Amino acid sequence: MKLKVIVTLKNGVLDPQGKAIQQTLNGMSFDNVSEVRQGKYFDIEVNEKDERKAKSQVEEMCKKLLANLVIEDYKIL
Repeated sequence: MKLKVIVTLKNGVLDPQGKAIQQTLNGMSFDNVSEVRQGKYFDIEVNEKDERKAKSQVEEMCKKLLANLVIEDYKIL
């Protein structure tokens, strides 16, 4: 089973890389871009047929390695 995980910084956490991207886009004449928040994206293939079990395993992966829960949120799709 293939699952997708999106990890993003929590609201209120400073995102210097997103700010740098936004400023660069503005400098490239994309003046209507007011904010960019960057994150991480993972495609994870799990050898599990039960969707509930697969999501549970991926959730553990997020908690233990893929996301820093102090400053990041994650979403499993």
